[in-house]
Amino acid sequence: MTTPTQALSDAGVSIWLDDLSRLRLQDGSLAALISEKNVVGVTTNPTIFQAAITKGHGYDAQLRELVAEGADAEKTVFEITTADVSDACRLFAPVAEATRGVDGRVSIEVDPRLAWDTAATIAEAKRLHAKVAEPNVHIKIPATLEGLEAISATLAEGISVNVTLIFSLTRYRAVINAFMTGLEKAKAAGHDLSQIHSVASFFVSRVDTEIDKRLEKVGTEQATALKGKAGLANARLAYQIYEEEFTTERWKLLADAGALPQRPLWASTGVKDPALPDTLYVTGLVAPGVVNTMPEKTLEATFDHAEVTGDTVTGTYAEANAHLDALAELGIDYNDVVAVLESEGLDKFVASWNDLLADVERTLSETAHGARA
Repeated sequence: MTTPTQALSDAGVSIWLDDLSRLRLQDGSLAALISEKNVVGVTTNPTIFQAAITKGHGYDAQLRELVAEGADAEKTVFEITTADVSDACRLFAPVAEATRGVDGRVSIEVDPRLAWDTAATIAEAKRLHAKVAEPNVHIKIPATLEGLEAISATLAEGISVNVTLIFSLTRYRAVINAFMTGLEKAKAAGHDLSQIHSVASFFVSRVDTEIDKRLEKVGTEQATALKGKAGLANARLAYQIYEEEFTTERWKLLADAGALPQRPLWASTGVKDPALPDTLYVTGLVAPGVVNTMPEKTLEATFDHAEVTGDTVTGTYAEANAHLDALAELGIDYNDVVAVLESEGLDKFVASWNDLLADVERTLSETAHGARA
């Protein structure tokens, strides 16, 4: 029998795991997900690394080495995270080779505290890329207004980019423009466009969380009927934009030069409302050429019982627009929602990064004093 994850792959969806740790790399569990559950990539973020580094003893040997070198918390985080990402890139190298680099990708994020600093983001992206030194790494850059120029500049250097924290349809168009601008500059600089890859990470469940909270305040029967649907509607309209933008004359010129499209990536696909089906943001967003990056809980639910019925995006655009129109009629301001989500998303990543640095500082001290239990 075909498994649900195989059915997703057959429908054109690339499954990436939204998690990485040294333990996963060492105990074979990540390799098993590749061979058994169609996982063809990995994404990370500060929260994931915080959990990985501060639990268990998988990093003790490297921590002792870094303590001996006198490394501070920032250097330690840089060395540990890039080591894990390099190892994961090598694990996924056969997938990357088989897909000509489209899949087999591993993402590592720039320091989120730099999200409002274009020049610093570009410098950090280059530093991460040089340290990992694997062809299948993606550097994650947030889609802030300041990040758009950094995305173009990083791509112009021939570095593959995962654009993260996209909530707004308007911002998504700007991200695609930044992507094409970067490729045009890369082409002018003589880079091989076929070797530059990118995904645009469009966040899904957080849209429902914020809008449903506002619908509850409205409290009417009409408002209740609209709950749990905005995340899918927003993402489906993003796919419509993808279809439009990657059939333009501008794109055809880049494609003729060897460029590959920037694929939409569905992020934040773990269902947060227990009243909704636990595979909603998987089965409801099946379309050719997309990536779905799943936390392990969502991946396991998908493998166990997801009903994959083919493309559930193409042809839904009128309904999706009608849903957003209905929200507007109830006084829910789309532009305010996406602005709040971007601000909160960045705040959460910065908080996780600061927590990570504090935890590593404490762990370094414990290691130095032989008190690591």
